Parts: sequence; structure tokens; C-alpha cells
Amino acid sequence: MTLRHLLCAGLIMAGTVSLYAQDNNTKTTSVAVTEPTDALHSQNEKKPVEEKKWYDRFSIRGYLQFRQNNLINTNDDLGCAQCDANWGGNGGISIRRARINILGQVYQNIYFKLEADFAASVTGSTTGNYTQLRDAYVDVGLDPENVLKVRIGQSKVPYGFENLQSSGNRLMLDRADAMNSALLNERDLGAFLYFTPVKFKKLYADLVNQNYKGSGDFGLLAFGVYNGQATNRQEMNKSQHIVARATYPFIIGNQIIEASLQGYAGRYVLYDSQLTSGISYTADKNYTDQRAAASFILYPRPFGIQAEYNIGRGPQFDKTTLSIVEKDLDGGYVMTSYRLPVKNMLFFPFARYQYYNGGRKFETDARSYAVHQIDLGMEWQVNKYFELSAEYCISDRQYEDYALQDNHQKGNSLRVQAQVNF
Repeated sequence: MTLRHLLCAGLIMAGTVSLYAQDNNTKTTSVAVTEPTDALHSQNEKKPVEEKKWYDRFSIRGYLQFRQNNLINTNDDLGCAQCDANWGGNGGISIRRARINILGQVYQNIYFKLEADFAASVTGSTTGNYTQLRDAYVDVGLDPENVLKVRIGQSKVPYGFENLQSSGNRLMLDRADAMNSALLNERDLGAFLYFTPVKFKKLYADLVNQNYKGSGDFGLLAFGVYNGQATNRQEMNKSQHIVARATYPFIIGNQIIEASLQGYAGRYVLYDSQLTSGISYTADKNYTDQRAAASFILYPRPFGIQAEYNIGRGPQFDKTTLSIVEKDLDGGYVMTSYRLPVKNMLFFPFARYQYYNGGRKFETDARSYAVHQIDLGMEWQVNKYFELSAEYCISDRQYEDYALQDNHQKGNSLRVQAQVNF
């Protein structure tokens, strides 16, 4: 091999080593600098939080109730206008309620609810199933966990336990006269302040979701002002009603007991449409409207007791003077129940006695009432979507106005209801 060949071979080898070293240096630099930089970026990089779509911020739910009030009816003249307009007379199968709820947590501390009933009735009309607004309110939380919140709009007034229970959750087909006569449809327009610590929010939710016949969260403490003229009715004076409620649930072993005190006060104004020609009343149609009540609830775990009693004063028809006067009122009820699971079903046998002596300010001539009634029944929850109820009523009712004087009715009725939840 010549010197020329050796030199060429040496140059080629040197070039190869140089390229190999250069390539290795490049790779080393790349590993040392690029990899840690990429890892650091991937750790610090946060994915943007996607804002909820409008259709994810609310939900729709509701229930339907179908009734037959007169399977057995020993007196067609016995009825209860505020209980069920289709009870007595020629009443047959009826749609008692057709409720649709739209509700949603639109922000951390802003919640809304709209509820309509598509089976509302109008007094004196032969056509039923009108659409009527029930709830239309917004809750504004005053702290991150909404322990303290303000509810503004048309909603249930925090007075009584049974009044606050949903009709889709209540055992009895109708609320008791004594407590329910305070508030037509249990609601009014107003602003209410509620205080509920977090642990009690969960408890109230569980009592409803686990079928222990709870009322929902209406605060351990509640205070509010409202018009006092009832649901979907305009205010008639500049004096709002004031309501306050204090309640506390005690957990003793497996039992949960809740005790409550509540009361309201205001002035109610009679509407011209509820006054009969010839009857006497005050010049301004304003009447004292005030009540106080106590509630005791032993939730059915498995045996339950529910009792409420109220006293007060309000407008009432007086047949001796054919006038509407302010009178004292009182009344309440006591109910026992039992929660019986059978496979995947629930049975709730119940019995209730109720009494009321007083007026109903929303009815014709502030109709006077003297009520004694025993109700015996059973609710059968086939599943969470469908339930059947049967109730046998033994009634003694005296209800009088200008046109219905000396109206004392007694009778027994077998009533049934089917309910679908969705």
C-alpha cells in the first residue's frame, strides 16, 4: 500500500470519528436540556376548566297523581274544597296533580326553581286542569357553602311541617285542615332567610331520598316577610306578614326526632270575589291574621309519629250576626305510621286523627269550620317511580257561610290514588 493510500484511509477514519463524536455530542445536549424542559412544562400546564353548558345547569322532574275519591261514599254532600274539589258530589276519576319542576344550580351560590301545576282547578268552574304557577324563586347563598341563604319569589312559607312536605312525598292524600288553612297552596310571595349548617343539609336530603318522609331543607332557623294574600294573588295592603320558625332534629340511636316552633302575624284583606251579597264585614275588609304552632316528628325508622297543633286568630263567618268577624281558632292532628320494606318495595300503613275549629280566610265569606276526622290508609311504593295509596275517611264536618247555614255533614269515603314520579 502506498503512502497516498494510507493518507486517504486515515482521512476517512478521522472524518468518521469526528462525525460520530459530533452526533453523540448533539444527542447528549438534547437529552440534557430538552427533556427536563418538556417535563417541567407538562407538570405546570393546567387544562382549562370547561364552563358548564346551559343544559347541564338545570334538571327537569315532576309527578302525576290520579284519584278516585268516591269508591265508597255514604254522603254526596260531604266535601272539602281545599282538600280536593272532586271529593263528594259527582266526582269520579280526576287528575289531582300534574307537576313539572325546572330547577338548577346556575352558580355556586345561586339556585332557582320553577314549578307549575297543569291540573289546577278554579272554584265554580266545571272545567278543570288549568295551568297555574306554584314555585318561582331564586336562592342566593351568603357564604361558600350556602349555610345562610335568602330565598326570593313565590315559595312555601316556613310554617308547619306537613305544609312543607311535598305532596308527592306525603303519606296522607290531603293535608290536615288545622295547619293547611293558614296558607292556600302553602305558598306566598316574599323573601325568606334560611340558616342550615352543612351536616343538617345532608340529613334533610337523606330523609327525603331514603323514603323517611322528610320535608326537605327549610332551615334550622327561618325568618321572612311575605304578602299574606296567598299564591298567585296580588297584595291588597301595604302591610306584609312576618313569619319565623325554629326547628331541630335530634339523632338518638337509630331514631330521628324533630321538634319545631313557628308563628306568623299580619293583616289579611278579603277580596270582593269571596264576599256574598248581604253579608256584613269591616269597612276596609282588613282582618287580623296570626298563628303560632308546635310540631313533633318521629321519623318512621320504622315506627313514626307526626303531630302538629296551632292556635291563632283570623276572619271567620258568624251565622248569628251574618257577618265576618275576628275569632279565635285552634286545631291540629296526630298521625302514626310504619315503614315496612318488603323485597324492593315499601309499605307505609298509617292512621290520623285531626281536629279544627276556626275559619278559612280564603274561602267564601271566610267560611267557618268545625272538623273531626279519622283517616286510615296504606301507601304502597312499588318502586321509586310508581306508588299506590288507599285511604278510608270517617268525617264529621260542619262548614258554614252565608249560603250554607246549619250545614253539618257526616260520612265515610274510600279514596285511592296512583302516583308516577319522573
